Amino acid sequence: MRMRNSAEPRYSRIMGLGVYRPARSVPNSEIAEGLGLTEEWIERRSGVRSRRYAGAEETLTAMSVAAAEKALAQAGVDADRIGFVLVATTTHLTQMPSLASEVALRVGATEAGALDILAACAGFSYGLAMGSDMVRAGTADHVLIVAAERVTDILDHSDPSTAFLFADGAGAVVVGPSATPGIGPVIWGSDAGRADAVGMTGFWHPSLRTDPETPWPVLGMIGWKVYRWAVENLATAGSRALEAAGVTVNELSAFIPHQANRLITEEMAARLKLPPGVVVAQDVRESGNTSSASIPLAMDTLLSKGEVVSGELALLIGFGSGVVYASQVVRLP
Repeated sequence: MRMRNSAEPRYSRIMGLGVYRPARSVPNSEIAEGLGLTEEWIERRSGVRSRRYAGAEETLTAMSVAAAEKALAQAGVDADRIGFVLVATTTHLTQMPSLASEVALRVGATEAGALDILAACAGFSYGLAMGSDMVRAGTADHVLIVAAERVTDILDHSDPSTAFLFADGAGAVVVGPSATPGIGPVIWGSDAGRADAVGMTGFWHPSLRTDPETPWPVLGMIGWKVYRWAVENLATAGSRALEAAGVTVNELSAFIPHQANRLITEEMAARLKLPPGVVVAQDVRESGNTSSASIPLAMDTLLSKGEVVSGELALLIGFGSGVVYASQVVRLP
């Protein structure tokens, strides 16, 4: 057995980023009246102006593969060098085989291990932590991490508390080895005592097969509970992630939290006491809440607009149903 010399530390970094945004953009004006809301109320309460809905041909697999291929291309890594594929999703309605195994096949990572992660809107941050640990341990030289969602498949489009928030999309990164730290230690946890705040309204009960009156499970949320939990707990997780990485808020270029709601993001930023020079991601405005995909989508928006550049430091915080959370500092790809 050949063991790695502990005197030779191996670090990890994000080598490439890719995203997929569905073609159809849905503005508030298209859905507000049917929900008994106004365009202005939706934007004021959530920050959302428009969101993307996937079409029939924009399947979860298709979006995942498109984002993954872009990430591989940006990283300059051939698919056959990928040792593991992790896919974070809550909307893969075919429970098995995993979406990760399908993505691995489609991109050409045919010998890679493959696993789906169910950590709701925190899925990308969970996957990034797991992929980083694999690379640092030498379990895999390169890990492909995809976060993909078709939340509209599990959404009650008549529910005024959720229908205006959620949307579809996919993001992916390639994580590989680095001579210097590029992904900080993760701070993560869960609070099952708040599990009723957001989740499915039911489960796959046998009566679904026989009773047409049994309601189909959809996404449900008690918004004020999510807000209260998020603002009371997540800034602490972010501060601990900064401390674990040995970074101060003054060294950050960006804060990229899960794009749940503009009000939550602004309150977290205030509690973290971010200086004015730190860019706060607000991709929720044009993308809506895309669950696990929201952090890579928001990262792509900041990079593509030139608001941040490769190599700068960003604080990530993912959080969602469970309730679960994860936070880490990264160098942008």
